[in-house]
Amino acid sequence: MSTYQYLSSLAQGNTAVRNKDYITAIGHYIRGLPFSRLAGTLVANIQIAQRKHRAQRALATKLHIAVLEPQQLSNNLKSRSQVITTLYRTFADVETIAIGQLMESHDTLSPLSNEATSRLIDFVAQSPFDVVHLTSPCPRQLLTGMLYKLVWDAKVLIDLDDGVLEAPQERLPRLTDTHLRERDFSATNAQEWSQIALALAHELDGITVSSAAVQQRFGGILIALTSDQENASKLRYAVDSAIHKPFAPALGRFCKAALPPLKPLIQLQESSGNRIKLKLTPLSQLEQDGGNDKYWKSLGEDPHFQLEFESITELQAGWYRIDLLIDASRPQNSAKFYLDHGQGYSEADTFLLPYQTEILATRVCFFSKPVRSARFDPKELKGRFRILALQWTRIDEGTAKRQILTQIAYGKGKSTPASLKQLRIDLERQVYEKKTSLSEVLARKYNELFIVAPGQASYEDWIENIEKPSLPSAGEIRTMLAEFEYRPLISVIMPTYNTGEEYLRACIDSVIAQSYPHWELCIADDASPKPHVRQLLEAYQAQDPRIKVVFRTENGHISHASNSALSLASGDFVALLDHDDALPEHALFFMAQAITQHPDAQIFYSDEDKLNAEGQRFDPHFKSDWNPDLFYSQNYVSHLGVYRRSLLERIGGFRAGVEGSQDQDLLLRCLLYVKGPQIVHIPRVLYHWRTVEGSTALASGEKSYTTEAGVKALTDYFAEAHPAVRVEPGQLPNTYRVRWPLPEPAPLVSLLIPTRDRRALTETCVRSILEKSTYTNYEILILDNGSVEAETLEFFEQIQREDRRVRVLRYDHPFNYSAINNFGVQHAHGEVIGLINNDIEVIAPEWLGEMVSHAMRPDIGCVGAKLYYSDDTIQHAGVILGIGGVANHSHKNFTRRTPGYFARLLCSQNYSAVTAACLLVRRSIYDKVNGLDEENLKVAFNDVDFCLKVRAAGYRNLWTPHAELYHHESVSRGAEDSPEKIKRFQSEVEFMVKKWGSELDQDPYYNPNLTKYKEDFSIKNY
Repeated sequence: MSTYQYLSSLAQGNTAVRNKDYITAIGHYIRGLPFSRLAGTLVANIQIAQRKHRAQRALATKLHIAVLEPQQLSNNLKSRSQVITTLYRTFADVETIAIGQLMESHDTLSPLSNEATSRLIDFVAQSPFDVVHLTSPCPRQLLTGMLYKLVWDAKVLIDLDDGVLEAPQERLPRLTDTHLRERDFSATNAQEWSQIALALAHELDGITVSSAAVQQRFGGILIALTSDQENASKLRYAVDSAIHKPFAPALGRFCKAALPPLKPLIQLQESSGNRIKLKLTPLSQLEQDGGNDKYWKSLGEDPHFQLEFESITELQAGWYRIDLLIDASRPQNSAKFYLDHGQGYSEADTFLLPYQTEILATRVCFFSKPVRSARFDPKELKGRFRILALQWTRIDEGTAKRQILTQIAYGKGKSTPASLKQLRIDLERQVYEKKTSLSEVLARKYNELFIVAPGQASYEDWIENIEKPSLPSAGEIRTMLAEFEYRPLISVIMPTYNTGEEYLRACIDSVIAQSYPHWELCIADDASPKPHVRQLLEAYQAQDPRIKVVFRTENGHISHASNSALSLASGDFVALLDHDDALPEHALFFMAQAITQHPDAQIFYSDEDKLNAEGQRFDPHFKSDWNPDLFYSQNYVSHLGVYRRSLLERIGGFRAGVEGSQDQDLLLRCLLYVKGPQIVHIPRVLYHWRTVEGSTALASGEKSYTTEAGVKALTDYFAEAHPAVRVEPGQLPNTYRVRWPLPEPAPLVSLLIPTRDRRALTETCVRSILEKSTYTNYEILILDNGSVEAETLEFFEQIQREDRRVRVLRYDHPFNYSAINNFGVQHAHGEVIGLINNDIEVIAPEWLGEMVSHAMRPDIGCVGAKLYYSDDTIQHAGVILGIGGVANHSHKNFTRRTPGYFARLLCSQNYSAVTAACLLVRRSIYDKVNGLDEENLKVAFNDVDFCLKVRAAGYRNLWTPHAELYHHESVSRGAEDSPEKIKRFQSEVEFMVKKWGSELDQDPYYNPNLTKYKEDFSIKNY
């Protein structure tokens, strides 16, 4: 069929749909399937269609199932059922259709009179769909005709992809009254008509109504359709003259019917008195571009402006819509706003607004308190950018909820909405199931739209800007190899079973291509029934003498097959490789280099990433150095793992019965003979884990048995090393919770709570401990630092009468957090000391027992808890050294249910430090390191310094996610905003840098490839 025949078939299908003749329509659509890219477009519409007309679908399925022969189908449509589903969902009362490259050579189309162009315009305009999404650039004439047809038929033209509605380089004409009356808008004058059409399109989708700066970029007049009646009338008159049809009714239909459910995409901005006039002042890491003063340069990872409100002193509490349009050097970015309610800026009062360059981004926020000023961080990385529009608008609650519902309906990254009716049903079901309110469910789902996954937008930049420049050339490899005093032979062992030929070839080829030549590949095929496996392996064995193969006569699963491969090994070190994965070119070289640098080491492991079906790299895992407690919680070590062969022989190689977690079991059994410093982490991506169906790399849920095998491996390990320990599955597949026993008898814990006045705060803290904690052998020492309020003093007397475990000790000296706690320890009776802020509130009843069980382990020093802000976002999940100069909290501001970076928010693990807002440590250790530094660190960083002293004394600090509490941070102390406080804070920073400088440079439980400017584990890009 020709292109015209395809179009004709599709047009006939549209006519049949309008006549509700679905059977005939299916036949026409089937005949149009070979049309370029239509099949893929129909597949996309599965996600946007409505489930209606079930009877017609069932009938047509029976009648036309035989018509759908496999050879007729595109590669995007793999099964008959998928095609049937796609077709029905596409045309059965669908509100939206995505139109891709409908013309095979659309960019060669001639002017508007061209027959093919006219046919395509008619096809789009006559379609039964209310919304058309152009997914590829269109020639100007084609766009012009479509625009006319769409506006006339009250359809919506949505610009979702770069370039579809891109303005021409030349400045568009300003649509003054004179211009409108004098220009010829006949259909033959395509150039002039295109300029007006583009200007009109930008008016309708709201881009040019945002600010004068945007208007200047795109040209055109600034029209607010609801208030600027004069200019709107002029525009209507001009278009009416051109198309000889009444335009105003269609525009009315357009505004009233099409725009309300599409505001997140169309963004029709109405003029009103509720817009806030803003003033931006650059504060940090920003400078104007010398070549163009309309652009700014970000000089680091924390550029920010001061955002002030003109004509008013503060914003009143209420609902606001924030609109942002930025032309940035990176396609994906994230802006951040800090709010000052009168106590300075705090991470607790922030919100994110992710955006794409030159795409309008919107977020609705509710400010519970007046806002005096704001800080605006336009992006998180170095680069050039221009702020095209930044607007804050006061809106009412009804408008806010409609906007929120609509954005939820569209979801994250979706081009078309879910049914609002179905959405409401789903929300009501969640309200019922979770026994919560609709407002809470809406808030949670809406906030999830603005979560930025760490590293998702920057890994390609990292590969280009960080990894590639760090890789050695062939000449450098030869030079460095010549300098190696020892060139270890590395035996790469690889079990195979029915591996796909493509992936098996790629895997073996990746070993052959290694820049380090001293390797051997030891392959054990586990009796694969597919003949190509043996043929391919024999061919490679004949090709390279370094490739050794053994063919097992019976299938024994991966542990037995791995041992068969291990029996072929003759190298001093053994690397583990799965049969469908790949090694980057220098993987074995960097391993050999580490082996020569650490001659006493027994085990080596690297960072890793994944390969998708197209061979693209994604989802990098930048790992911690050796982290025993994290390893007990999940096998984060994984790939690439290299072991001294003598060590593997000592433990008897791989163990049968733990298939699925055999690598974790292998390392666990090695730990009985290996010390921590003998396990070396190489912070480079030296392994590509392929995501194929059935692979744990694709989704841990693909192999449910792996979690069970992991529980068995850990249980067997602890049965020998720590018999009283119990292991159970974690909250996610392939994660685990290790329960350590409490000593008998349970030790007394002294909980120290410094405070001053603020009865409500302190009482909430104390009573939550008394009423919720299941661990009962504790005492509470309230350290009163000069309270004078009568109600506070009354509470002190009352609580001591109510519970004999509570004591109040007076400390009448200037505030010094370190000195107050050291004073409390002197009066404590407990074997375990607990440092507790007065703004802590217990959530999990088992919090104290969980923390004590770790604190009593001989090799553990400080133990920290999982703390939340009042809005259920993360306040503390361990402390990372070097972030912000000294240290900061891991995963700060992540939502409560988020698993974090590779599930680290759900796993017990070691950190360099934990916050003293809720910290447990044995009294003997506290005394051994001389407590908190009350001379140099009176307020800030005393907990970090204390934890580092404990680590230097030979203990590991630990954070557990199973001790959950609220931390209403710094409510009682106030902001660091006076000159005296600022000076004191700066002196504490200088002291920490001087004392711990080298250790602050690189936290062993973090990764040098991750940023030091934020707490979200995002990737460093320079």
